[in-house]
Amino acid sequence: MRVHAKRAIALVAGLLLPAVVMADWTMNMSPGVTGTSNEIFSLHMTILWICVAIGVVVFGVMFWSIFAHRKSQGHKPANFHENTFVEVLWTAIPLAILVAMAVPATATLIEMYDTTESDIDIKVTGYQWRWQYEYINDDFSYFSSLSTPRAQIENRQEKGENYLLEVDKPLVIPVGKKVRLLLTANDVIHSWWVPEFGIKKDAIPGFINETWTRVDEPGTYRGQCTELCGKDHGFMPVVVEAVPEEEYIAWVAEQKAAAEVERQLTEKDWTLEDLMVRGEKAYASACAACHQPNGAGLPPAFPALKGSPVATGDIAVHIETVVNGVSGTAMQAFGGQLSEVDLAAVITYERNAWGNNTGDMVTPKEIFDYKNKE
Repeated sequence: MRVHAKRAIALVAGLLLPAVVMADWTMNMSPGVTGTSNEIFSLHMTILWICVAIGVVVFGVMFWSIFAHRKSQGHKPANFHENTFVEVLWTAIPLAILVAMAVPATATLIEMYDTTESDIDIKVTGYQWRWQYEYINDDFSYFSSLSTPRAQIENRQEKGENYLLEVDKPLVIPVGKKVRLLLTANDVIHSWWVPEFGIKKDAIPGFINETWTRVDEPGTYRGQCTELCGKDHGFMPVVVEAVPEEEYIAWVAEQKAAAEVERQLTEKDWTLEDLMVRGEKAYASACAACHQPNGAGLPPAFPALKGSPVATGDIAVHIETVVNGVSGTAMQAFGGQLSEVDLAAVITYERNAWGNNTGDMVTPKEIFDYKNKE
């Protein structure tokens, strides 16, 4: 009995606590920052109030009938089987309501699926567990990966404001321009979702799904992958920066110049130290999620690289494994994900980190030549 009394007191105390100590009870959708998201919100509110009105009328009539025609007042139930007028009425009224709801819903859906006359086309490819953004009109691309430090994820450091919703390279788009997004995936099904845009679109291997957005307000907008896509599904955020057109044009010029510099780095004379520095960064971005920052892996699905026969054995086998992946395993092919420079750097890093110390060095030109021989 005493236990029940304690529980009752705790419940009452919880209900009487000030609202400031309670969780956010906001349950409605948010309008968003695009025309589409605002139309979705308006449609949602319209249909919500129609449903509320229907509920009020139906339950109002029901409760009034129960109260006004109760047996204690001497009322007796009517005895009838059919009433053509009533049956026509309760069929016609719901039909009219459904038509009234379908007209704005159809108009909104048509608008959402109209990807024609876009100003910018961007191909979005989902990988386990990051996104690739390819600017089709401007011929450059890059990967966007989670940038939350491992120390925060492992609770060794205070979590930041945008914990698990921050990336090293966000998707950048101009304000006021129609941006068409072509979504696909390299491995499993992912889903690209930015709630403030009113966009949630699946990225499916072998298929191209289309959607579009036009952002009206500059700012940073965050979302996530919303399809269960594997071990690090929760570590695959989406970050979009909407910037003024002049800033966007300058950013595109910088990206093109950086892409050209990256291509020229293939011809550079690299040292082991330079490759190790770059390789550590590439490994942290592309490999650490599976093989762990310390190279210990997560056997059996993700084997250790520390002391691995692949990372300490034949260089040709190591290059083939990283570039082409291993069929039937979780090891992806990174030949299309990383540049020749990053491939050479990460292989060099794996062969000399965590005590492997083979002294081997792979150059970008070796990777380039290997790819051309295939």
